Amino acid sequence: MPRENVEFQTADHVTLRGWFFRPSMEPLETRLPCLVMSHGFSALKEMGLDAFAEYFTLNLPISCLVYDNRGFGDSDTKEGQPRQEVLPSQQTSDISDAITYAQSRADVDPNRIGIWGSSYSGGHVLSVGAVDRRVKVVLSHVPFTDGPMARAAGKPAGMIAVVDEDPQKPSTLPTPDSYQFFSAWEAKSNWKNETTLKSVEAACGYNPAAHIHHISPTPLLLTVAENDVVAPTDIALDAYSRAGEPKKLQIFPGGHFDGYAGEGFERNASVHTDFLKEHLVG
Repeated sequence: MPRENVEFQTADHVTLRGWFFRPSMEPLETRLPCLVMSHGFSALKEMGLDAFAEYFTLNLPISCLVYDNRGFGDSDTKEGQPRQEVLPSQQTSDISDAITYAQSRADVDPNRIGIWGSSYSGGHVLSVGAVDRRVKVVLSHVPFTDGPMARAAGKPAGMIAVVDEDPQKPSTLPTPDSYQFFSAWEAKSNWKNETTLKSVEAACGYNPAAHIHHISPTPLLLTVAENDVVAPTDIALDAYSRAGEPKKLQIFPGGHFDGYAGEGFERNASVHTDFLKEHLVG
């Protein structure tokens, strides 16, 4: 699918960079629905987001805006703020700014904007969807939904590893499948295995599903892994039970990272495509 390098400004004047995908067969003058897509804790846009965007634009008349979160990958951070820092309040605000950018494009239908988030951003889109009525559909993939109920490990100050081969050592995501996923990408991308301790402290108090019931009447799709130990399955299902209609739950076999490749990817991308076709593309 055609992919355009793009950049846009946030409300606090930080430049975020990413890719804009559009179906090759659609005339450039056609205003298409747009899905704004952001990744999880410390992850970069090339770590699976491009695959989902390509799938959607291949199978639907839809465009996708994929970008790196501030301070990660190709995106800037605010002057005086460290890179590799994950603050939910900033990232949710940036999603709203990404929506504004998408609406400003001549090739986007400003009244048909959806948001898609995975893992940590899967929680972000629940928060944004509850308050931003420009959003016409919310897709939340293996979402982080309740920080106070989830596990986090840290050290007194400075930086901390995102993953470690030894799950007993301090890291932000101390699970074997987290190490397997991120270490594989570390070898073939510019992903860095570090984040600020403040990021961990912020996650511990972050409860993005607190207002999940306010997303309704915007359609919500929640995709949950059957054996998720990173964003625990039972906590995500509890959040889903509190969401209003219309909503749909997709539970797939495996763990947190099994939805990004192989059969898991095909299964989930197909369900997401059908949901977008019904609720955004029309």
